[in-house]
This record gives sequence, C-alpha cells and structure tokens, in this order.
Amino acid sequence: MLLAHISDLHLDGSERATRRATRVMDHLRALPRPVDALLVTGDIADHGEEAEYEEAARILDSPFPVLACPGNHDVRQAYGKVLLGESPDGGPVNRVHHISGTAVLMCDSTIPGRDEGRLDARTLAWIDATLTGLPEDRPALIAFHQPPVELHHPLPDSGRLEQPEQLAALLDAHPQVVAVLTGHAHTAAASTFAARPLIVGPAVTWTLRMPWEGDDAADRDQPPGLAFHVLGDDRRLTTHFRVVL
Repeated sequence: MLLAHISDLHLDGSERATRRATRVMDHLRALPRPVDALLVTGDIADHGEEAEYEEAARILDSPFPVLACPGNHDVRQAYGKVLLGESPDGGPVNRVHHISGTAVLMCDSTIPGRDEGRLDARTLAWIDATLTGLPEDRPALIAFHQPPVELHHPLPDSGRLEQPEQLAALLDAHPQVVAVLTGHAHTAAASTFAARPLIVGPAVTWTLRMPWEGDDAADRDQPPGLAFHVLGDDRRLTTHFRVVL
C-alpha cells in the first residue's frame, strides 16, 4: 500500500497558500503510479471558515481517496458541513477508511479553542471499538494532528497531545496497529510511540526551523513537503520524505 501524507495547508484565501497546496496536489496527480490514498493530518483551513474549506475541497479533489482529520486551526462545524456534507454535533470527527486491506483511522484530537490536543473519552472508545471489530489479520494505522511526544522545539512541544499514556495503553491491547501518523509540527520527523513508529508529516504552508538552525521558527522559503508511506506485506512501514519545487 502506498499512501501520500501532507499536513498543515493553512488555506486562508491568500495566493501563497493556494499556490503551495495546488502545487503539491498537481504533483501527486501527475505521479506515474497513483497513490492508494492521501492522508491530510489537520490544519486544512487557517481560520476554520466555510470559504476556506470550499477552497480545500476544490484543491484536494483527486482521483484517489483523500482521508482527512481536523487540526487545531480547523472548526468542526464548518469542516463537517463543507468537507463531509454533514452537520456535526460538536463532538469529535472520527472516520475509519479501508485502503488496500489496511484500516486507516483518522482521529480528531482537537480541543476547540486550544492548540494542545487530546483524544477524549469518546474518541478513545471509538478507536478501541473500531480496532476490536477488525479482522485479526488486518493491519491498521492511526492518524491525528498533535504529536504525542516531544520533538525538541518549544513551539510544537507546547501544543502536543495531552495524556498520551491513554492512547499508549489502548495500543498495547491492539497489536495490529502498525504506526502512528501526525502533523501539527510543520517539520518532517520520525520517532517512536508505544513501541511503534511515529511519523510526523511535513507542512505545506511553511517549515519549522529547529533551534540549531536559527531563532525564527517559521522558514517560509522552504518548499512544501510531503511524505510517502509504503506498507509492505510484512507490515513494515517505510517512509520517504519529499519536497515539491
């Protein structure tokens, strides 16, 4: 299975944001071999306005499935109305997709009005029930916005996932989960969580400058980034990072 992974488009109606997101999507549509799906791990809109999601729907329209979850800049009501054609009840927006024999759980880790994330009791129960209901031989990936570990930069670390031990305990009971995929940090990163790979997808809008690279956190000159995840028959996840010039 081949998945593309982008994050943090921050569409705000500006020419810059539109151009960068469009460039990435044009690149993906032109690949000689199409991806099986595209993951978008949050912050699709910058202000959570319906017009921003309407633009996102146009830009993300593709021949392959697009699997998304909200980020801290997204607003559930507008997100659901425009991108899902639904009227959410204000609770978390969680979806499971079955792609090439793999379950991909797109989870809502947002806390409305805050940068930090949390998988609330409703979402944790949904993850548990969804994984329990899968065939034993079906691998699964879990994706959400805020990383559950420190990335060693004060900006993303101040808004990471709260109470990650709850998710770790849940994953201990579900060995079919191969990896955890997130966004939010605006930097391509690889770590581990609950004895599994943790992959942070790069941002489309701007790239995080790490402390050893300079004091200004936002590097707006770097090109948009994306990741390609390959899940082999042995359930080994291999990730390749790219930029789109």
